[in-house]
Amino acid sequence: MPAELIDGTAIAREVRSDVARDTARLIARGIRPGLAVVLVGENPASAVYVRAKGKASEEAGMHSVTIRLPADTTQAQLFEQVDRLNADPAIHGILVQMPLPKQIDSQAVVRRVRPEKDVDGFHPVNAGKLLIGERDGFAPCTPAGVQEMLVRSGIETKGSECVIVGRSTIVGKPMAALLIQDAPGANATVTICHSRTVDLGAHTRRADILIVAAGRPRFITGDMVKPGSVVIDVGINRVDDVRAKNGYILVGDVDFATVREVAGRITPVPGGVGPMTIAMLLKNTVRAAELASAELASAGAAA
Repeated sequence: MPAELIDGTAIAREVRSDVARDTARLIARGIRPGLAVVLVGENPASAVYVRAKGKASEEAGMHSVTIRLPADTTQAQLFEQVDRLNADPAIHGILVQMPLPKQIDSQAVVRRVRPEKDVDGFHPVNAGKLLIGERDGFAPCTPAGVQEMLVRSGIETKGSECVIVGRSTIVGKPMAALLIQDAPGANATVTICHSRTVDLGAHTRRADILIVAAGRPRFITGDMVKPGSVVIDVGINRVDDVRAKNGYILVGDVDFATVREVAGRITPVPGGVGPMTIAMLLKNTVRAAELASAELASAGAAA
């Protein structure tokens, strides 16, 4: 029997509904969560993503700001925008859309955003908090979305063998850090595989939960998967297809056709992990507003 699909679109809808409810609760207290997205240049994929983020935040009732800068923006000019947003009390979350033009140091920009407004979860302070299990930081949205998906799908992670294919700082490493914590949706035994792993299939066939973020289309095939396992496909790749209207189709890092015949549950591409990323960005922004509010209240009480 083919694997059951894990519907990321439906789960993301649930998360966004929770975000809208929490936003309304904060607005009733005089706090409107604010998200600012900065786009430098005209990368088509980035522009589509930024529009989606702006629309989603507005639908949730948030204060939404989108700043578009030309492709020849200097690093100093981008820093000026980030500093202004850092100082703006109406903005609780800041996201600088990647990739950035080559004249700008992306890591320097990540570090320029104040950690308490880094709702993308990439600042070294937030990365460190995630690793040691501190709860007042922000996890990157895609791995946080995968964890949320597992929890809401009723998939048991405690004691599970979890294999992650890919060691990026965007997905692989923070995914591992989330799953090894002593917390709900975690307590897994985690293995990270990468381009230098010997006999990759020997590892992936052990996995109760297999999370693939390798950046290689249809990389994981059915013979590499444990029967009945949960397969989470984080990848999204354009593959030429003359039969498609646009001349290409979107596929994951998992060979969906063969893996679905072996796995117990699987995420599709598109419609799996992708919608969860924006949903978790909104969730992080609400948390940022709540933490800022608590800090203001504490400061007022101390005064």
